[in-house]
Amino acid sequence: MQNVTASGLGIGDDHPPRIMGVLNVSEESPYDPSVYDDPGEAAAYVDSELIAEGADIVDVGLESANKRFEVLSADQELDRLDTAVEAIESVSGDAVFSIETRYAEVADEALSRGFDMVNDVCGFADPEMPEVCGAHDAAVVKMASPPDLERPGAVERPDDIYDALERGGLTDKTIVDPAFGGWSEDKTLADDRETFRRLREFRGLGQPILVSINRKNFLRELAGRSTEEALPVSLAATAMAVERGAHVVRTHDVAETADAATVGATFARERAFAAIGGDGETELRVEELDVTTAAEAARHLDRLGVDDRDAGSLADEAALDVFEFSGLTSDEREVLGAAAPEAGVAVAAGASGVLLAGTPAGLARLRNAVGGSADRLRTALERAGESKR
Repeated sequence: MQNVTASGLGIGDDHPPRIMGVLNVSEESPYDPSVYDDPGEAAAYVDSELIAEGADIVDVGLESANKRFEVLSADQELDRLDTAVEAIESVSGDAVFSIETRYAEVADEALSRGFDMVNDVCGFADPEMPEVCGAHDAAVVKMASPPDLERPGAVERPDDIYDALERGGLTDKTIVDPAFGGWSEDKTLADDRETFRRLREFRGLGQPILVSINRKNFLRELAGRSTEEALPVSLAATAMAVERGAHVVRTHDVAETADAATVGATFARERAFAAIGGDGETELRVEELDVTTAAEAARHLDRLGVDDRDAGSLADEAALDVFEFSGLTSDEREVLGAAAPEAGVAVAAGASGVLLAGTPAGLARLRNAVGGSADRLRTALERAGESKR
């Protein structure tokens, strides 16, 4: 996993989860508590409500990315930049300042005037964005979007989101954002929930991950809550997102989100890592990947450039599934005991049931080995396999 530095702030697996608070200088923005058009009031808000509450990064929006509003031009965004610059210059606390924009021209001006990083809501739809950020040695968030400056985040399905993040490449300082929320008319709440369920797959891009899930509809609907009532469900999702590999959480509720992120990081599974070098040799690095499904393994295989002809079978050998079988007849126990070792599946029989542990590929071999000699057992193995997909 590539770690990223944003004006000295480390972001990635080697660092604690980072909290990105939000300041809007756009009158269209829907969340009133974060909207300020007076630089002094904006600075006071950043100091007292964001930095003092634990924000590591402050993301400053010049316009609302809500699809209901007309897109501002680069010149219109630049007209609002003075307010943003004056606000961050008046902040007394210490934070990394991010400019939210889709235009390389705006990013260049903002980085030249004191901003530290860029939050690109159109995911490099402006092809000059990577070059501009590289010239300033600036970290950049790449949000999944079509290559269209007027359609931020308008991607529905997880596979298409992944492709959108890959499109146009990634800089050494890119942070990826799967773009949760109602960015397009076609995107459903079920699409967002599926993307969240598959969040670990985005680790396959090898870059830090940002999530913006605070009070989003796909969470509010689960609990039947309004925006004002949705903080608890947002915090539950924050802890889960960090446990699944998110590195930055963008939020309006800084203190509470920081606590939830700490819980997620504390109880995330530990991953082994070793680096061995010296005597002028290239450093040898060994990193345990956070892989729980074949699909997650496939993303890492793609990143490593494994031949497509080999990737599918290797992915099916890269995750471990464990199933408990109860209610087996003595004949079914005998069939499993004989077929499992040949299929490369571990089997352990106890008085009340049988435990099987194997890769998806191994369990597929076991289903084939069982064949028609035990129809009920084969059906059970098939259904168990289907439940994992």
